[in-house]
Amino acid sequence: MTCPVPASRARSRPRSRAALLALPLVSLLLLLAGCGDAGGLVAAGPTPTASGPVHLWPSHRGATVPPAEPGGAPPEYVQGLARVTDQNVHGVDPVALVQAELAAHPNTDVGPDGMPPETVAAVKACGKAGQSPGTCPVLAPYYRDLTGNGLDELVVGIELPDRMLSVRAYTADPDGRLNRIMATTQTVVAVELAGQDVVLRVPSGHPGYELITAWSWDEKQRTMLPTREQIVRLPGTAQNPAAPAPQQPSAEAAP
Repeated sequence: MTCPVPASRARSRPRSRAALLALPLVSLLLLLAGCGDAGGLVAAGPTPTASGPVHLWPSHRGATVPPAEPGGAPPEYVQGLARVTDQNVHGVDPVALVQAELAAHPNTDVGPDGMPPETVAAVKACGKAGQSPGTCPVLAPYYRDLTGNGLDELVVGIELPDRMLSVRAYTADPDGRLNRIMATTQTVVAVELAGQDVVLRVPSGHPGYELITAWSWDEKQRTMLPTREQIVRLPGTAQNPAAPAPQQPSAEAAP
């Protein structure tokens, strides 16, 4: 469509009174037809009506959430390890770190420090003469600023039987003490670093779906918390029309 040249750009010539009165109508028609200057607003069609959340069963007496501790979670300092210089965790030996934690929590098979006896024995043998290459369960470390202080934190993985993985993260305070800010053990599909988050992908219990959990630094609690969870269908997986897809859990806000 060819747009008429606006009156202000046409060659000046005398106009009748009727032509002058018709100019506002022509300008309005050009605007409605989208013939204005490039970059002008164009209608995108009707906007759907916004729908806010509906509070179900408002008369139900809901549970109360206790307030967060003012001082946050107590730090979990690693015992039996040399102080860190200049908060630089790159100089920390991850094998010595895990061995120090084993010494501080012996005979623990459940919880954040839990390990089966065969893994404990393999960790203690790491670096010793006679150990077969590749049998040390402590994986190569990764580094990322997880707390937003401009310094790297240390992320350590420990392989356990049945494809389980213990994922731990540590930060160093100004006094050189190493503080563990994350510890979880999962049957892991993959672990990723995304921004300042540690993201774990684990089987969801529904065929063809994964549960993705993002662990994020919480300034108030001074630790990493699982702040977001999402169930996603794997690409290329056909959905069974007879079985409804699992509902995604709502995002969990950190305290």
